[in-house]
Amino acid sequence: MSSTDTRPRSALVTGAASGMGAAIARRLDADGTRVVVADIQADMGAEVAASLTGGMFVEMDLSRTESVTAAAERVLAEVGTVDILVNCAGFDVVMPFLDTDEDLWDSLIAVNLYGPLRTTKAFLPGMVERGWGRIVNISSDAGRVGSSGEGVYSACKGGQIAFTKTIAREVARSGVTVNCVCPGPTDTPPVRRTLAEGGERFMQALVRAIPMRRLGQPEDIAAAVAYLVSEDAGFVTGQTLSVSGGMSMC
Repeated sequence: MSSTDTRPRSALVTGAASGMGAAIARRLDADGTRVVVADIQADMGAEVAASLTGGMFVEMDLSRTESVTAAAERVLAEVGTVDILVNCAGFDVVMPFLDTDEDLWDSLIAVNLYGPLRTTKAFLPGMVERGWGRIVNISSDAGRVGSSGEGVYSACKGGQIAFTKTIAREVARSGVTVNCVCPGPTDTPPVRRTLAEGGERFMQALVRAIPMRRLGQPEDIAAAVAYLVSEDAGFVTGQTLSVSGGMSMC
């Protein structure tokens, strides 16, 4: 998209059926972007897409290359272009590394690391060809500083950060920016489940560890993404932004 192109931008957000992904989809929609909701959860994803202006849902299993390829072909055929890609989908199983096995490693890596690689491979060429694009990878502070019980997940998220910086360098002269948002503890369904398992004392200890004394909200992450995909961030690329209420400052 050139600076004189006035057509509405289009975005694809993975993991947009709930939590941070849904908040990002709604924020981009409110900002005038046509949003494609991509998720493996068809019913919930379709519901989010229906709530958007001109929203579209596409079922996408990030652990399977053929699913990502087929979904990308459908989106490009129906929407025409994807100007903004937000890789938000991910999952984790919290347990000590010595209790994990390679089947779990493969599952975590397939979604959390290979997923963004697959979607970037699918949509980045069009951005480079048009001379404009935005990619935002939703990593985690676990990928920056580590997190007990999340060894493989942290490795994947650290890999996302390194991938972000590398692609940012490779396409910097093509009008495409690539950045990373690292949420801290955020009030999403998976975090709520973890907190419920840990009990009230665990919840209180977590909140005390956050200088702002609250969990992040999905809208906090969406606001960071909205900035990074905007023209205001046109000279920002290869960066990692922690949105954690001050929990991680390094």
